[in-house]
Amino acid sequence: MEIDLEFYSPVHQIKNKIFDERGLQVFIKRDDLIHPLISGNKWRKLKYILKNAVTQNKTHLVTFGGAYSNHLLATAAAAAKFGFKSTGIVRGEEVTNDTLFLCRLHGMDLIFTDRESYRDKHALFEKHFQKNLDAIFIDEGGASAEGARGCSELIGELQPTYDHMFCACGTGTTAAGIINGIREHQLSTKFHAVPVLKNGGFIKDEIDKFLNVPAEYELHTAYHFGGYAKTDDKLIGFIKQFVAETGILIEPVYTGKMLYALYDLAAKNYFKQGSKILAIHSGGVFGLLGMKDRFF
Repeated sequence: MEIDLEFYSPVHQIKNKIFDERGLQVFIKRDDLIHPLISGNKWRKLKYILKNAVTQNKTHLVTFGGAYSNHLLATAAAAAKFGFKSTGIVRGEEVTNDTLFLCRLHGMDLIFTDRESYRDKHALFEKHFQKNLDAIFIDEGGASAEGARGCSELIGELQPTYDHMFCACGTGTTAAGIINGIREHQLSTKFHAVPVLKNGGFIKDEIDKFLNVPAEYELHTAYHFGGYAKTDDKLIGFIKQFVAETGILIEPVYTGKMLYALYDLAAKNYFKQGSKILAIHSGGVFGLLGMKDRFF
């Protein structure tokens, strides 16, 4: 089985009155353009997981997520693209929606499970696939050392250096990988993680466990907007304005919160004049599908 994972992810500048007034240069790494469905950090996190599956002669990808999980959709699309079978174990009661429709369309089998059982994912894997030697366990969101390794490669794709780098944070894998990449390339870039969950300080432990060496970075925990997949009119208004002004599609679960944090900190003069800032667009724009009724 051949796993061709080469791609191109451009960097675009974001122009805004706030940035001009404060002498800031702000750019965005367009990982959302890597693939229509396996986009952003999903592609990066799956890269070495899939290579590992091939090495182990595994042909069945088994992973986990909620009913609107971009990771489930990315895994289903990757399985179809590269010739794997796939199963998604979905948290909660059986439902139908646009995301799960696309998962099924790409050949993914779905197993719905109650929220209590979902807490022990390894036990669920053993329950359903203990005797299936073709199956490989992939944690929710692709959280793994392999996932962090794939994300670390983002830094090597950048030409100029940046004073600050921002990324939304769910499992901590992407953040850890980028921090590892910054250290490997001996850059002075200050990394900023924006947790999308309420009381997001816990994410530091999740990031730290995938770091190659201890590192300093900033956690901005005040931009969760109520918690995971939660939002309010202020965030929705920001997203509508951002998309209309830039033509770059973002969503309320991850990238919307991260960019809101960046804009808010800029407005509060957090950055020194002349700073060069890079935001990481981690994809996942299908998160919009679960919140369409909040927009118009």
